[in-house]
Amino acid sequence: MGKIPADYLPPKELWAEYTVPAEFKQFASGQWNIAEEFLDKHVKEGRGDNVAILFGDQKITYKELLAMANKFANVLTKLGVESQDRVGLRLTNMPEAVAINFGIMKCGAIPVPVSPLWAKEEVAFVLNNAEFKAFAVSFPLMAAVEGGAHEFEFPTKMIVVGGNPDEVAAKGYVPFGKEMAAASDQFTNVKLDANDIGCILFTSGTTGQPKGCVHFVREVLIESHIVNKYVWKLAPGEVLGGSAPVSFAAGYGTFCMVPFAGGGAISLLPKFTPDDMMGIIQKHKVTVVTGLPTAYRKLLEMPNFNDYDVSSVRMYTTGGDALTGKTLAMWQAKTGKPIWEGLGGTEMMHLVTSNSMSDIPMPDSIGKALPGFEIKVVREDGTTAGPGEVGSMMIKGPTATLYWKPYIQDNKLLKTMKKGIKDGWNMMGDAVLMDKDGFMFFQAREDDMIKSSGFRLAPTEIEDAIIRHAAVRDDAVVGVPDEIMGQKVVAMVELEPGHNASQELANDIIKSTMDVLATYKLPREVVFLPAIPRTPTGKIIKKDLRKHYPEYSTKFVPKVK
Repeated sequence: MGKIPADYLPPKELWAEYTVPAEFKQFASGQWNIAEEFLDKHVKEGRGDNVAILFGDQKITYKELLAMANKFANVLTKLGVESQDRVGLRLTNMPEAVAINFGIMKCGAIPVPVSPLWAKEEVAFVLNNAEFKAFAVSFPLMAAVEGGAHEFEFPTKMIVVGGNPDEVAAKGYVPFGKEMAAASDQFTNVKLDANDIGCILFTSGTTGQPKGCVHFVREVLIESHIVNKYVWKLAPGEVLGGSAPVSFAAGYGTFCMVPFAGGGAISLLPKFTPDDMMGIIQKHKVTVVTGLPTAYRKLLEMPNFNDYDVSSVRMYTTGGDALTGKTLAMWQAKTGKPIWEGLGGTEMMHLVTSNSMSDIPMPDSIGKALPGFEIKVVREDGTTAGPGEVGSMMIKGPTATLYWKPYIQDNKLLKTMKKGIKDGWNMMGDAVLMDKDGFMFFQAREDDMIKSSGFRLAPTEIEDAIIRHAAVRDDAVVGVPDEIMGQKVVAMVELEPGHNASQELANDIIKSTMDVLATYKLPREVVFLPAIPRTPTGKIIKKDLRKHYPEYSTKFVPKVK
């Protein structure tokens, strides 16, 4: 049994308070194997012939997936992987990725997803930071791994999925297919304590190097059951579909954990294109679809949208970025079904709020706290904000922020923990408001809030008002330094095809917001851009907009009455 060094986790006095929902309290103590709960249990209870994974024309049953996971657990054991060793996975969306994840869990090791979007520097940092004993990588994703190999500080067994096995072996790597063919499909699961580490998820790294977020066995089990029961409600025979990468933190929870809590199936899409997404929904008869708001917007633009039969879908969900009421209304008009929005985070493992907690989604809302989670909104002075008042979001629940190796880089993450945990509550850095019924409305990241002429303004409210204009395709609102106002509100606008930047259009866009925005919230300037910069996960890169603001040329001061 491996042991995690004490200084790889923060001191317990800095930890947030973990709570245990009564309905899932059995997972809070005792000995568990996550893969056993999500795979073996379903086979044992007679669901072995149920489909677990749909991939192109392939149908992988629970019984077959269990055999694959057992084989990979034996491969890892042969390579010397032991309980609580860290094993990385940087894999394309395919059935082998899910089997590899469960194989890691079966031998008591800790899976660490490595985003396929990261460059060699980030890959090397995560490998060294987590101290990988082994690293499973899809052949097409090996370039960044090999490019950063000279920086690797630990003897890591490289397991390559795909490629020519002889060429893979010649490089000193482990050919996945060859080893799997020789491995036994029987394995005795290694039990872990509920308080042992279940997985380590790294943040996307948009500001500095990725941060490792530790989640215990109990968290993985409880959170997976909460999200499945109260959000997607997947039962055996139902299919969850989407396009998120399984090696990306959000996609990992979506496709490698949550659906298997309820014995449902997943439909894996190798790469997102609107036609591929719609085609796979039709082919696999997907019942629940999850995707980023940007994905839904791209689907709405399809001229052949109605050529696809998506009648199997009972639920669409989203998160990761603001959906906007405009997108919700357009989708509902197109399909007759709403999109249920929620909010989560790598630090909290997965979702903490969802609109699924109500009978109908509240437009522009990220929903209510999921059962087991408690949320409060506080003012800058720490007092509780009233209904409709913007403040900092504070969360307490069965998952929590806990950073891996907080003492490195001059105690960088230790300082972050001290700032982000207050009286046992997790402060996620999100500015929100909560109405009298408990619905949450995301306003901005705290760092993106605008302080103008004594007012504290939420960019999201202004962005939602602007995007309702027919000429606006996408928008972002930022605060830029101003000698008189402190910060002035600037609207960055990407236009729909067929519209051109002009003073008249700037005037009309701002005028269209005056029925929903108070005068002091109106943008003082409109900047037309070819495109709003977003991360691969759909988040607006506002720091770039603020940084490059002086360089923008198409600026207009709106003139409205």
